[in-house]
Amino acid sequence: QVQLVESGGGSVQPGGSLRLSCAAPRSIFSSYLMGWYRQAPGKQRELVASIASRGSTNYAASVKGRFTISRDNANNTMYLQMNNLKPQDTAVYYCNAILFQIPVRDYWGQGTQVTVSS
Repeated sequence: QVQLVESGGGSVQPGGSLRLSCAAPRSIFSSYLMGWYRQAPGKQRELVASIASRGSTNYAASVKGRFTISRDNANNTMYLQMNNLKPQDTAVYYCNAILFQIPVRDYWGQGTQVTVSS
């Protein structure tokens, strides 16, 4: 069973910062597309940011310029640095690893709560 282990969620005031981490097995981290998704109450899960094995990144428009996704290949860990947090960023954040082959291989972390409130 593949495990993606997340950490770093919590509560912060608007304008504050948090950093999320996701540790993955080396066999996954080295070749899968890694990403962060979030799901707010009553809403669908949405992509926040993704990073390919070679480092190319993609961001949702709502977080561009505020969030930074990165990866530490030596430690098989992905990060999401979240700055200037807004109340609408409140959600459960999930780490994802996906390999687009037949069949598609898709793994999820357990989720970590981020709450932005004054």
